[in-house]
Amino acid sequence: MGEDWSPVAEEWARWWGSFAAPARELIVRATAVGPGSRVLDVGCGSGEFLAELAGRGVRVAGVDPAEGMVHLARRVAPTADVRLADAESLPWGDGEFDVVTAINALQFADDPEAAAAELLRVVGPGGWVAVANWAERAGNQLDAIDAALNDEPGTDGDLRRPGGLEELLADVGADVVDSGLVDVPFEVPDEAALVAAILFGEDPESAPLVVEAARPYRTESGGYRFRNRFRYALARR
Repeated sequence: MGEDWSPVAEEWARWWGSFAAPARELIVRATAVGPGSRVLDVGCGSGEFLAELAGRGVRVAGVDPAEGMVHLARRVAPTADVRLADAESLPWGDGEFDVVTAINALQFADDPEAAAAELLRVVGPGGWVAVANWAERAGNQLDAIDAALNDEPGTDGDLRRPGGLEELLADVGADVVDSGLVDVPFEVPDEAALVAAILFGEDPESAPLVVEAARPYRTESGGYRFRNRFRYALARR
């Protein structure tokens, strides 16, 4: 699964590397991450969250299954301990972190429950496990493009539905203390940027489908803005 992302890592980072910033900031506030905190970001992608945390004096580590993403994360956050591994087998010892995050990541794991158990294993007693990912498709305007590009309509996995994240964390023994929805808008300045952000330079014949599906979300300036939501859950060990 990880290597599916390596060929498009640079383009993904350009358009999506900071997309989840509202969810990240919510987690930082809720878990009181600050100077000296030990934080692991699972599914760290191109490393923007790691760099942000390092700039706040946080002791950061990251892991991703895609070699291309790990390369970018190490470049963006040179002081972070970034490793190549799957979420189901984290290369750290028990209780090494104060906060472990997984943002738009657990749904890509072959075994999300095993991955969630690993997140809990590497956080210390009283520490936080914080997860977030796309909410159900009905609450995400970007799904209009996904629907246009696929013959079969997309379905909501368990982690996108109400209660899904909370159930996953509770099943592995975490104490869920908060959950909810956070807005994660996506905006691009023009049609060319829209097509690049969706197709990553691949499948150019699908560009007209992308543009047509996005028509309702075109702004007066000629750009596009989509309202979307992530679900999040915060738990303690």
